[in-house]
Amino acid sequence: MRAVCKVLQVSAELFPWLKTGGLADVTGALPAALAGHGVEVRALVPGFPAFLNSVRERQYIGPCDSAWGERLHIERVRLDPAASAWVYLLVAPHLYERGGSPYEDEHRQAFGDNHRRFAALSWAAKALAEGLDPAWQPDLIHAHDWHAGLTALYMKFHRARGAAPVPCLFTIHNLAYRGLFSEKHLEELAIPRSCWQLDGLEFYGQLSMLKAGIEYADRVSTVSPSYAREIQTPEQGQGLDGFLRRHAGRLSGILNGIDTSIWSPSRDPHIAKPYAETSLADKESNVLALEAVSGLRPRARGPRCAIISRLTEQKGLGLIVQAAAQMIQDGSQLVVLGSGDAELERQLRLLQAQHPGEVSFHAGFSETLAHQILAGSDLVLVPSLFEPCGLTQMYGMRYGSPPLVHLVGGLADTVKPWSPDADKHGLHALASNGFGFRTHTLDSFLSCWRDVLLCWRDRPSWLALQRRGMGLALGWHEAAGRYAKLYETLLLGAAQKP
Repeated sequence: MRAVCKVLQVSAELFPWLKTGGLADVTGALPAALAGHGVEVRALVPGFPAFLNSVRERQYIGPCDSAWGERLHIERVRLDPAASAWVYLLVAPHLYERGGSPYEDEHRQAFGDNHRRFAALSWAAKALAEGLDPAWQPDLIHAHDWHAGLTALYMKFHRARGAAPVPCLFTIHNLAYRGLFSEKHLEELAIPRSCWQLDGLEFYGQLSMLKAGIEYADRVSTVSPSYAREIQTPEQGQGLDGFLRRHAGRLSGILNGIDTSIWSPSRDPHIAKPYAETSLADKESNVLALEAVSGLRPRARGPRCAIISRLTEQKGLGLIVQAAAQMIQDGSQLVVLGSGDAELERQLRLLQAQHPGEVSFHAGFSETLAHQILAGSDLVLVPSLFEPCGLTQMYGMRYGSPPLVHLVGGLADTVKPWSPDADKHGLHALASNGFGFRTHTLDSFLSCWRDVLLCWRDRPSWLALQRRGMGLALGWHEAAGRYAKLYETLLLGAAQKP
């Protein structure tokens, strides 16, 4: 990597200012991790209220009105809490300054103009790639998920006269979210009709912004090696497996890390008492604090199980609803933080009503409560049907709350399952860090649950499992190094083009 490589990171979310899932954790942590590899990253984000309300310093850069007449301009800003790096803000009040989430209104209905709202983000990235800010010219664009999926297309088909080509990396965070819109928006979004084909952005009669990112970016990455392989199969490919197999030579899987400066029980300001792998007895103070905030009965006989998740079909939580009665009968308790699918929320509220003091459901999301749940729980449940990477299982390890996961995607890449037979022979002494099941069925889950109970009742084995997970290097250093090498490959390829 050159002494300083300048990368523009394009995303809809950025931690700690705006987060609906793991995308924000990645885009928030990766820039600082890349700095140690000679990469200077600046983020481009839409002018959502969460960002506008945090601006502490701003500089006007210039207009970047879209080809379809959208009035846009870009500002260079610094955000509170005191972030040192500049962030580019795409300012368009008519597109971004509204209630609800970044993608839906207060009634959880997708905004009818999402196609324009996120096409505009890609158009702004193109403008910065072409030198809109004379003080900072990116060498490379790193576009994240479908929200930035048109970036490479616009850079290819709408490059300004005289502008040098800039390579683009597109990262898939979750293939299930394909950014689908009607064909009628092609002309409105200045997408050439030639792009409307199977080897372009057409997907079963709709345009897919995510598919555009895959087709037109110079390289494509996703967030774990296993997921990169799985999405090329009919089972996990979301209808894009054949398309992805054709692009396999440009596809890489880089496992996410976590921000260990934020997710660290030894210095976490959100929890009742700090602790480390050498002072696990202090975790008990956090157990008592969680009982107080969640209404769980004290002195559970089995492991207290935590779920911190979006409530969607992907997360496989119906399996936990089915297994809950058996788990509670075995002395376990369940605390859930999340929101999403109305039926899942109803089922979780019903479980809470049926098992008062044993099940605690918190609708919505709270960063503080998420930390408190991890510190006060014994086991983290991640039974996803599929999982591109997953971060919660790594947070659980970090907090001495081993994960129980369905062994797919990044969950399979990060969790080394404990088993009683191997443990007896010392084969897990340097390996196991959680529990896993391979078939997404109730029987398979309950078989794994029985292993959990065996380990739980063998306190030395459980303590060793906790300490192994807490001692793992789960930060961003290795992943950042892999991204830096991928950037270098892209830049070298661009330099060799005629």
